[in-house]
Formats: sequence, structure tokens, C-alpha cells
Amino acid sequence: MAAMDVLSSRLLLHPRDLAASQGFYRDVLGLAVFRQFPGGEVYFLGNGLLEVSGGSSDGPSPTGLELWLQVRDVGAEHDRLAALGVAVLRAPRLEAWGLIETWIADPDGVRIVLVQVPEDHPLRRDDR
Repeated sequence: MAAMDVLSSRLLLHPRDLAASQGFYRDVLGLAVFRQFPGGEVYFLGNGLLEVSGGSSDGPSPTGLELWLQVRDVGAEHDRLAALGVAVLRAPRLEAWGLIETWIADPDGVRIVLVQVPEDHPLRRDDR
């Protein structure tokens, strides 16, 4: 059986308040716009893409979605976003697995994990 040949991928969000969510991802988080279209925007998300667009005709998606975003300085992002009134779910802390994380929420309550990889973490090394 042949493997699926995936050429591209993106996360899709269909928020309750489209304008508020687009403003959050574009203006508050500062994600660069990849493309705009009637009813939505697509943002660069590191090596991936995030589409924030109008709702699906089939109803809402199941809950449980989280976004994981690696940033250069978790503390600085935490302070910047808190000052803008973003819902901070958890302050920055060093996790048992060695990453520094803080958790925030978008206007619909989607948890966004901001992650900083310390200089001495194994993810910074390529042992191949």
C-alpha cells in the first residue's frame, strides 16, 4: 500500500467571532499574512500555515485543539501579550522535559503553548 503524498498542510480555525480572531492572530500575536481571501486569512506559522476563516457548514469541529508555537524568548512574549490583555493561562516555567513554556488563549479559548528551547536542550543538537 502506497503512502499518502502530502504536498502541503495547514491548521483551520473557524472561530465564533471571525474579526476578533483575525485581529488576535494578525495584530496581537503578529503572525504574517500568507494570503487573504473573502471570508478568511491564512498566516505563516513557522514551517506551517494557520487559516482563520468563516465557519464550516457542517458545524463546529471537535474540541481539544492546541497550537504549539516556538518563540525566541518566552518571557518577553508573555510580558508583551499580558500587557495587551491576552488571557494568560499559565506563566512561563521550565518543564520537566526541558522546555520553557507559557500558555495563553485566543478569543475562543483555544490554548496556545508558547515554547522556548534552551540553548543546552537536545532539540538544539543534531547527533546524526
